[in-house]
Amino acid sequence: MAYDNVSRHARAVFVALFTPLLAPPLADMSLNPEEVGRIARLARLELSPDEAGRTRDQLNGILAFIAQLQAVDTSGIAPMAHAMDVVQRLRADAVSEPDRRDAFQAIAPETEAGLYLVPKVIE
Repeated sequence: MAYDNVSRHARAVFVALFTPLLAPPLADMSLNPEEVGRIARLARLELSPDEAGRTRDQLNGILAFIAQLQAVDTSGIAPMAHAMDVVQRLRADAVSEPDRRDAFQAIAPETEAGLYLVPKVIE
């Protein structure tokens, strides 16, 4: 199966299996063909030798970029939820619907102490 034709789920599994390899230190980490083959097998991907070579080069490029990012000193920078300084507008936390619980429970087959009673379905 060609890497380009792999389902989104298989790619997500591939990334999930690859992520643990991102633990420090990354400065001199690179994947060899056997490691790429193992990751592909765990992700249930069948890669041809050409695809495995391209994938190895791409993954090694990602590892090198992550190592470059980890080298940046971020000690004085506060974590951000978004790259831009944006504020989410929230509506007021106010009741907008009337309480109709009694009306709904009046037509229910069985209720007790404000709860709906249902038949047991698991033995």
